[in-house]
Amino acid sequence: MFKFVLKRIGISLMILFFASVLVYGLVVHSGDPLADLRESNDQNRENRMAQRTAQMRLDEPWVVRYGDWLRGIAGCLRLQCDFGENRSGQSVNDLLALAAGSTIRLVLLATILGIVVGIFLGLMAAIRQYSGFDYSVTAIAFIFYSLPSFVFAVLLKEFGAIRFNDWLGAPTFNIIFVILVGLIFALFCQAIVAGTPKKRLLVGGVSFAAAVVILLVVDATNWIREPISGLWMPIVMAIAASVLFISLLANFGNKRAVLSVGGSAAAMLILVIVFQGQLEDPTWSLLGGLLIAGIVLAVAISQVFGGYAKRSITWASIWTVVSIGFAVVVDFLCRHWSDYIDMRGRPISTIGSESPNFRGADDFWLQLMDTSTHLILPTLSLTLMSIASYTRYTRSSMLEVLGQDYVRTARAKGLPEHTVMSRHAFRNALLPVTTIVAFDFAGLIGGAVITEKVFGWKGMGELFETALKQVDPDPVMAFFLVTGGIAVLMNMFADLLYAYIDPRIRR
Repeated sequence: MFKFVLKRIGISLMILFFASVLVYGLVVHSGDPLADLRESNDQNRENRMAQRTAQMRLDEPWVVRYGDWLRGIAGCLRLQCDFGENRSGQSVNDLLALAAGSTIRLVLLATILGIVVGIFLGLMAAIRQYSGFDYSVTAIAFIFYSLPSFVFAVLLKEFGAIRFNDWLGAPTFNIIFVILVGLIFALFCQAIVAGTPKKRLLVGGVSFAAAVVILLVVDATNWIREPISGLWMPIVMAIAASVLFISLLANFGNKRAVLSVGGSAAAMLILVIVFQGQLEDPTWSLLGGLLIAGIVLAVAISQVFGGYAKRSITWASIWTVVSIGFAVVVDFLCRHWSDYIDMRGRPISTIGSESPNFRGADDFWLQLMDTSTHLILPTLSLTLMSIASYTRYTRSSMLEVLGQDYVRTARAKGLPEHTVMSRHAFRNALLPVTTIVAFDFAGLIGGAVITEKVFGWKGMGELFETALKQVDPDPVMAFFLVTGGIAVLMNMFADLLYAYIDPRIRR
């Protein structure tokens, strides 16, 4: 495996080298970096042209400039990268640090959400093949996959921000909206549940009633503007996550699984209660430390009480703890939601990655709220298109695996259906999807150029676009190196993940 990794690194570096030569040459020949000065009527025009020529070294062959840029990049081997300077003399290192942080935050969140939701929908569509759920998911996936990103981003700005902020001034639900949402939720739930028509009808009815009651309570309590928060959120999440992950990764018939996952959830809840005071104004290190402590406790409990199914139970416990941690963050954000509305007035932002001169910058949760509300729309724009591709690939891969002999053998041996799906079918179906994950992450960074333009983000897209218009190669090459490097790393990660998913590859 070590030789394999070294070989892949060598090949990847060669690919990046030849691609960098091509990109650098294309950029420097794509236009005239002095065009704006040539058209200027400024009396100091000639002097400014001479200064820019000296700054960008336009009097030297582009190959020489590329060689100097490459020597600066080679310094990364000594952890002293030098990406050069833009035409104004600013360090590209500093510009890249600001831009990459903004874009990676956006793309990483979109990738995680796209993977989780897309794989889940694709899995359920394959299991419920040719059902109403399957047809609905397929139709929606095709719509989002074919919809241009800039069109979808504009629609999100109009309906997800402008009109939503208008409605937030006096948020109320009319009865038609309540019934419509209830029907959609009921159709979704009954399509997921397998069984007789009577059972599905019962699930649909209960889901419809639950959705209607929840919306009516939210409307009556003005929960949209003043959400009722508290420990009930982590507790409800602990129960729901325990049920979900036990059913997916273990078995309710296994008492050790119920005991281990339930004990892990209880341990995490105890940690949250003990540190409740510190969580009022925490730091990222405190939140990360609590999550790590919860995971360590979950692993310890699962290893001691897990029995023969320690591995599956451990993963169920870990995901339950992570879900509780997410619920804690949502709980504290809800506690500060009304204060944030009072400060901002129109909380869902349509431009920028943060509010300039934000008054709540000293408060951890208000600052996180501001960052999150700026993330919502651009992340949703990238996520929904990513979900569409993951859904289609997962469904196709899962259907192919379900027709294999080893799946039929597992069923013939009398294994429970969830065991057949999770341990035999799903794991093998992940192999093709893993390849898509590797390409999608780097592809989303490229696609973020358009999304950042629509939402006014100062990220990698803005850095790339500005430099390309100015025929400024160093910032463009920084964009190329980040996206290309991520593509190489993600492909290598996919290769290593293959060996984890399929033990045959290790040999």
